[in-house]
Amino acid sequence: MLGNLRSISIRTMQETQKSKLGLVVEGGGVRAIYAAGVLDVLHDMRLPFSGVIGVSAGAIHGISFVSGQKGRSYRIYTRFCRDPRFFSFRTWLRTGNIVDNDFCYRQIPQELEPFDQKAFEASGMEFWTVSTNLETGKPEYIRMRDCFAEIDALIASASLPYVSKPVHYRGKLLLDGGCSDRVPLRAFQSMGFDRNVVVLTHPEDHRVKDRDAALVRLFYRKYPAFCRTFENSPQDYEKTQAYLKAEEQKGTVFTIRPKAPIPVSRLSHDPQAIIRAYEMGRRDAREVSKKLVSWAL
Repeated sequence: MLGNLRSISIRTMQETQKSKLGLVVEGGGVRAIYAAGVLDVLHDMRLPFSGVIGVSAGAIHGISFVSGQKGRSYRIYTRFCRDPRFFSFRTWLRTGNIVDNDFCYRQIPQELEPFDQKAFEASGMEFWTVSTNLETGKPEYIRMRDCFAEIDALIASASLPYVSKPVHYRGKLLLDGGCSDRVPLRAFQSMGFDRNVVVLTHPEDHRVKDRDAALVRLFYRKYPAFCRTFENSPQDYEKTQAYLKAEEQKGTVFTIRPKAPIPVSRLSHDPQAIIRAYEMGRRDAREVSKKLVSWAL
């Protein structure tokens, strides 16, 4: 009997070791600072994540999680949210992008709030971004190994439609990943991440507004495949939410999401609102921390 128990225990341990724990982070503009709060709590929990995939602002926060730089997103957003170079329509009129890419993706990580590339490489975690191929309308999943050399992959993931120029990257024309795959759970599962913590930035009853088809086709008339994908994104999001619930019931997914709408707008310049949203994420993550550890380990 003891021999059978030992063999079962060893087999269970081997199965656990083969399992890959992933972290999926939804975007949402400034609203995704909620996810940064969640990630800072997860940082302290030291769960054995093998990889992180982020969409748009979720990728921006996710990359600092991989490098182990707790609080970096919080410091950046509270310090620079009122700087027009961080994002503003003034910047959009001047550069064609609502975000000053040189300031946000070069000056900040290289000088003002340095990104730790060595820690990123030493983490042992894979890091993936999601962007949308403007010509095919399909999501592009890009693994980043060097934040500085491959920064355009991160820029593409967070290049909002209408107010950002498409990003040329490795022969492809890319825009925000949220246009095609807002919660890339299925994609990460297909890469071998069979158990995933999913951090969402909307409550369970959230519904994505229908896209203005005329506006989409006015801006992107040269890219009909992208127009179809973008127009269908609300329905695709509903399907993803249904799949997420099913995976939760199977025990392969653990979801952390706000119970109510996050009290900050997508393009807020209010540092106090940003702090409240960040703290909301920290609180929600702490509330489920014991349950999460039990699920993950």
